[in-house]
Amino acid sequence: MKTKLFIVLLSLCSINYSQSYVDQDGIPKDSSYTVNGYYQKEFEKYPFIKIAKKNFNVNLKEEFNIIYRSLGTRNLKLDLFFPNTNEKKIPIVIFIHGGGWRSGEKSFQHPLANEVASKGFLCAAIEYRLSPEAKYPASVHDIKSAIKWLKKNASRYNADSSKVTLLGCSSGGHLAALCGVTDNILKFEATDSLLNISSKVNAVIDIDGILDFTHPAESGKDTSDLYPSVGKLWLGETYKENPELWIEASPLTYISENRPEFFFINSSIDRFHAGQDSAVVFFKKHNIYYRIETLQNTPHTFWLFEPWFITTIDLIVEFLKIKFD
Repeated sequence: MKTKLFIVLLSLCSINYSQSYVDQDGIPKDSSYTVNGYYQKEFEKYPFIKIAKKNFNVNLKEEFNIIYRSLGTRNLKLDLFFPNTNEKKIPIVIFIHGGGWRSGEKSFQHPLANEVASKGFLCAAIEYRLSPEAKYPASVHDIKSAIKWLKKNASRYNADSSKVTLLGCSSGGHLAALCGVTDNILKFEATDSLLNISSKVNAVIDIDGILDFTHPAESGKDTSDLYPSVGKLWLGETYKENPELWIEASPLTYISENRPEFFFINSSIDRFHAGQDSAVVFFKKHNIYYRIETLQNTPHTFWLFEPWFITTIDLIVEFLKIKFD
């Protein structure tokens, strides 16, 4: 009976530890989070869903695998989508993929970035270091470096470096929020050649990403030393071992005056909105604009699938147009 119970509990674990590997460049990777894997997971409950695809658009240009940061022999890359012609400088939107700070890749954001770009934006889907390669705050440093690189090179794409939005999904939503509210905190900035460029952004679009690591939905997951939570794997210590670290990594900690506007696009699963109610209190206190849209009867990764993909695009573009037009 105990053996059967252990097998059941193991099958419910959020991480498949057997899917860690080293890629051809010697970089530790994890393949537990894939679009097709989530499709198979959600299809039983939502048999009508289809994986959203990146559509070819003759009016868009694409540039893939542009190096935005080098760390020795390790090159971090981004992919760009932007209109062929712009009558005026266009805003910048940076897309951050999810995967529990451990897995995923920038191509997961291509369908979203491609569609948003077609509405008049320079869209960048970025790579960043995940926990098998580097612990917190490495990914934060990477994302801020991407912000600075895009600001520095904005004129090359007729983009406006003063109009920048971070958009992230799941753990990418958390990272977008964390980077968005820590522009003036030195420990979150990479010490590289772009240090003199501000990482400040105008808006954050957080798609089902948490704001508070200390919420029981996150901090209470470490019940087994053999199977640590994705939070422990990214931060290096459990909440019980180092609660201050989990507080430090929570965007909620830094919501104060002069922070960017926030737009939350939520699934129907509450645990992915940890800290959102508390954040609203701070937004109101500091007179920060925010908006929350919850898509009813949706899985966590709704933005990857039709019929919710188009709705997500419409909401994103509506927010951006109001913000920057």
